[in-house]
Amino acid sequence: MNGPNSAGSDEDRAARVALTYLVEPGHRAVWALVQEYGAPATLERLLADDFPDAATRNSVRAKRQGLDPRRFAETTLHRAARLGARIVVPSDDEWPARVDSLALLELDLPGRINRDVRPPLCVWVRGGRRLGETLDRSVAVVGARASTGYGNNVTADLTYGLVEHGWTVVSGGAFGIDAAAHRATLAAGGRTVAVLACGVDRPYPAGNAGLFERVAEKGLLISEWPPGSEPLRHRFLIRNRVIAAATAGTVMVEAAARSGAIQTMSRVLALRRAAMVVPGPVTSAMSVGCHELLRSRPDATLVTDAVDVLEAVGKMGEYGRPPARGPEHRRDTLDEESALVLEALPPRGSISPEELAARAGLALRRVLRRLSLLEVAGLVERRDGKVTLARRAKAAP
Repeated sequence: MNGPNSAGSDEDRAARVALTYLVEPGHRAVWALVQEYGAPATLERLLADDFPDAATRNSVRAKRQGLDPRRFAETTLHRAARLGARIVVPSDDEWPARVDSLALLELDLPGRINRDVRPPLCVWVRGGRRLGETLDRSVAVVGARASTGYGNNVTADLTYGLVEHGWTVVSGGAFGIDAAAHRATLAAGGRTVAVLACGVDRPYPAGNAGLFERVAEKGLLISEWPPGSEPLRHRFLIRNRVIAAATAGTVMVEAAARSGAIQTMSRVLALRRAAMVVPGPVTSAMSVGCHELLRSRPDATLVTDAVDVLEAVGKMGEYGRPPARGPEHRRDTLDEESALVLEALPPRGSISPEELAARAGLALRRVLRRLSLLEVAGLVERRDGKVTLARRAKAAP
C-alpha cells in the first residue's frame, strides 16, 4: 500500500523517518494521511500544526523543540548506512506484504495502543537477507520471559521442526522463550528474525547482545524505530502487532496470567491468523495464560509439536501424519468370532474345545474352525485335545 507520487523516493524515505520520529508507529490518522497524500505532504501538515487531533499536535510540538525532524531524518539515514542498516518502505520489492493487513485491524479494546494499530510507515533492517522473502514462510514463537525448562525444551523441539521444513522463526528478542527460539533456530542452521522495540543498533536486553549479532549475521534484526531509539515500555506493545501480522501464525509456548505474549495473541486472533498454544503443567504459573486462552478462545489451536504447527500454517494437505495409535498386535486383525474365542481362553492352563465353545457362546464347529486359524497365526496351541494360549501370545501386552 503505497503513498502517491513520491513513494519510494529519497524525499519519501526521509519524510517517513521524520514522521516516525514525530509520532509512534501505527498512528491511525497519520497513516491514513500518508496513504492519501503521501509522506512528504503529511509531514508538512504536521509541521504546520494542520492536524485535527490536539494530542498529536501537542506531541509534535514537543518533539520539534528537541530536534528538527528533517535534520533528524538526514542524520539518521547517514548513521544507519554506517551501521550497515537499511530502511525498507512499502514501495520496495522486499516489503513484507503481510503487514499491510494491519490496515483493516480493528480491536474492540480500550486505549490508544489498541486503536493505533496501522501498518508501519517504514522498517529498519540489519542483515543481508531480503525482508519479504524471509518472512514469506514464517512462524512467530513467543512466550514468558521467566520461562521454565519445560518451556525452553518445547520451544527448541518446535523450532527444530520448523527449520527442518524451511520455515523462518520470528520472535521479539527478549529473555526466556524469545531467546530460546532464536538460539534453537541458529543452532539448527535456520533463519530467524528478531522484531525489536528499539533501534536495531541498541541490543535490548543487553544480555542478549551476542545473540543479536548472530541473528544479524544469519537472519534479520528489524524495527519500526530509527537507530538509536530507546526501548520504552509502550513500544513493546506497539511492536507486538508487527509480530502478529508479519507471520503466517504465532505459537505461544508459556505465558503467565498477565503477559505481553497474550496481547500479541489478541492481535493474531483479530487478524484471523493461526493462533497456536502449547499446554503446560497445570501446576505451573507460566502456563496459566496459555490455558486461559485455550479455554476462552475456541479459535485458538492446541499444539504439542512442530507437525501440529505446520498443519495449522501450511497449505491443505501439505503436512500431515497418521493418527496417534498404540503398537500394533496380531490380535488387532482378528475377525469378531476369532477374537471371541481368543478372549474365552483362560490366561493359564488348558481347556477343551467343548468348554471353550460354551465360554465363547459359539457352536463347537465354529470354534474348531477359528482355532485352526488362531493356531496358524501362532496365538494358540493344541495338545492332547486341549487348547492353550501360545507362549508368545501370553507374553504379548
